[in-house]
Amino acid sequence: MSDSSLSSRTVLVTGATSGIGYETARQLAERGATVLVHGRTAEDARAAADALIATTDIREDQLRTYAADFARLDEVETLARTVVAEHPHLDVLVNNAGMAAPERHTVTADGNEIAFQVNFLAHYLLTCLLEPALTSDPGGRVVNVSPALHRTGSIQWSDPNRARRYSRLAAYAQSQLALTVFAADPRVTAVSVHPGVCDTALLPLYSHEGMSPAEGAANVVRLCDPAVEIVNGAYYDRDARVEPASAAAEDRTVKRLNKLADLLVGRSAA
Repeated sequence: MSDSSLSSRTVLVTGATSGIGYETARQLAERGATVLVHGRTAEDARAAADALIATTDIREDQLRTYAADFARLDEVETLARTVVAEHPHLDVLVNNAGMAAPERHTVTADGNEIAFQVNFLAHYLLTCLLEPALTSDPGGRVVNVSPALHRTGSIQWSDPNRARRYSRLAAYAQSQLALTVFAADPRVTAVSVHPGVCDTALLPLYSHEGMSPAEGAANVVRLCDPAVEIVNGAYYDRDARVEPASAAAEDRTVKRLNKLADLLVGRSAA
């Protein structure tokens, strides 16, 4: 695999200011890609880009910074509009931004349980709005970073906000399961990947020790490479293709999730 294999590619990485997202941005840029570095605030995104430039051979013109707080869907819409205007052709979207569900049930200004919105609904909306850029040329793809914990999840169709029974682990697993199911949507070619249990802010959900974020990021970056053939909806555990949760293979569930997500993000179904 040549280091220049990504030199003409433009990739947006959400949550690129720390952990796996930061390492993914670094590895993509080191292989020549133009990386759109997303952070929750403009300051976070700029600090990450400055750190990448200061500590590697990455050129400043390879990085663009963008900000959006995924707990606010209006900021996600603004992010998408800006990216499409500035990059009408986008090769890859890495949906990586994520948060652990809080101890207490928390609802965003948009009225959604916060982990469901940040981990899934914001990425759903962003992906839908970036579809014109991702499909402007053949080969555009979406890579969802969706930990193996999604297998323990279930989508509470009648109460996706889990207002009646809230558990932070169940809320987190539901958000990751939804992201994995969404990869099977036929509109844009998408895959999901469990990067491995990494030593990041989310580690306490899994175990006491993990591999380095750089090792996890390598599993994400591999799927961004056009030389790596992917099947829409496929799920990878590190570099091995495995079966996703059964819900992700059910056409009916994919359609039902899209309908629910459209409703929750305020999109009229296309």
